[in-house]
Formats: sequence, structure tokens, C-alpha cells
Amino acid sequence: MGPATADAVPQRPVVAVLGTGIMGSGMARSLLRAGLEVRAWNRTQAKAAPLATDGATVTSTAADAVRGADVVLTMLNDGTSVAAALTAASDGVHRGQILLQSSTVGPDASVELAQRAADLGLVYLDAPVSGTRQPAEQGALTVFVSGPSAVRGVVAPVLDAIGQRTVWVAEEPGAASGLKLVVNTWVINLVGGVAECLNLAEGLGVNPQLFLDAVRGGPLDSGYLQGKSAAVLSGDLTPSFALSTALKDTRLILEAAERSGVRLDLTAASAARFERAEAAGHGGEDMIATYYAGRATEEDGG
Repeated sequence: MGPATADAVPQRPVVAVLGTGIMGSGMARSLLRAGLEVRAWNRTQAKAAPLATDGATVTSTAADAVRGADVVLTMLNDGTSVAAALTAASDGVHRGQILLQSSTVGPDASVELAQRAADLGLVYLDAPVSGTRQPAEQGALTVFVSGPSAVRGVVAPVLDAIGQRTVWVAEEPGAASGLKLVVNTWVINLVGGVAECLNLAEGLGVNPQLFLDAVRGGPLDSGYLQGKSAAVLSGDLTPSFALSTALKDTRLILEAAERSGVRLDLTAASAARFERAEAAGHGGEDMIATYYAGRATEEDGG
């Protein structure tokens, strides 16, 4: 299938997925379940290899992945990684292909990537997602999109496959990434609040389960509170969203806030906790491992 245009909308666009970590692999599997052809690439090929058993074509180069695709979906760690992937894929791209850029990179980097995409002849959609491992695997993400409305029909099957909801934000690049940072500010500080409640309960000798039962079902309860607390209490910190990635996003938020003249005290405190937890060896665990930053043994380097 050749590159898509607004005048020739493929019912089943071919999708190249660049980046198959926790989120990218889940999104790729959701695309496959929807019956879309998926071509997958990851810099560390071993991370992409399992997708072959699900029906994806796993390629050894980014250029091979994007060659002939209608939509190129990037889900990488940061803007630098996305730029490097675009450079690596440049020999395989075709004018008119759509770049669905879903990595969390911040508004400024998104605008820069839009220019890189334009230089390659790609149609750029700023499309970060809200959700973690499970929603990615279930096709239940929320997708924030900004970019030209003319290509909505082309990307609709892709967005419907990976998300339960799509929020079209604006036409200009960077707008969706701005919304994503606002949403992540809420999530990051919510998780920090959960961690600190568990820290204080431990310090005061209060059974944390008593706290959770006290708020359960009331206006102070939330799925995040119960789920993240359960992860800590069970000791299962398998990452739905890695702490190191949460720290990266928190730094993006603080940088954007500083440029905007906004002071974010809670978020700065969350960043400090993430940094302590990462230094103590918890970077690869779920972001609720920020809990360990509040324990005396962790603060003392124990």
C-alpha cells in the first residue's frame, strides 16, 4: 500500500511502530488486534522481536519499518530519540506519510520535530497519550492530538485501535503536548501524594490498609490510590510507568513551567523524590517507587 493522502483514505492503513518498549509494544498489539498491518522497529531489536509472534513484521532498520507504511507511529523516550529515529528512517519515508508522534517530548520539542517531519515531506501529528502499560495493551489510552484536520480520516483506524478516546486539541503542533504535560502534572503529584500517605502511615505506626479502608468508596478515594498502594504493599513494582520515565516527564514539566513564568512547588518536590528513589536503584520500577524516597533508610542511603 502506498502513502496515504486525504483524498485516498485507506480503510486499513499500514502502521510502522518505532519504539517498542512498555507503551509501544502494547500499542502495537492493539493495532494488530484491530486487524491493521504493523511493521515494528526498536533500536534494541530484542525488545521488538516478541511482536513477531503476534503478527507484526519486525525489521532490523527504521527505514525498512517505515517503507510503504501509511502511518509512522513513534513511541520513544524523548525528543532526541525521536529525532534520531527519524534520521534513521529517512531513507524509507515517502512524501505524504503521516507521522503520529506519541512520545512525551514537551511542546517546544514537538514543534522542532514538526519541522523535521516537514523537511522529510511527512504530515505531522502531535499525539501524546495518557495511560500506562495496561491501557496500552487494552487499546484503552486517551490520545491528545494536534495537527491538520485533513488527515483525520486516515489516522482514525489507528487512533481507534490504540485509544478509547481521542481529544483533538488544535491544528498547530505542540498544543497536544502542552495538554499532556498538564495531565502528567496531575498524575505525578497524585502518585507522590499516595507515596507520602503510605510513608506517614508507616512512620506513625498506622496500618496503611486501615487508611485505605477509611477512604474507600468515598470522595477521597481513587483508583490510583488503591492500585498504587496495593503495588507498594504487595512489593510488586513491575513498571506500568517506570520511575525513570516519570522523572524525565517531571523535568519536562518544570522546564515548561519555568519558560512560562509559572512556579510548581509540588511538582518540584515530586522531582526531588523521584531523583532520590532513582539514586537508590528504583529507576526501573513503577513510579510509585517514589515511596522509597520517603523512608528513612532510603534517605540515609541504606
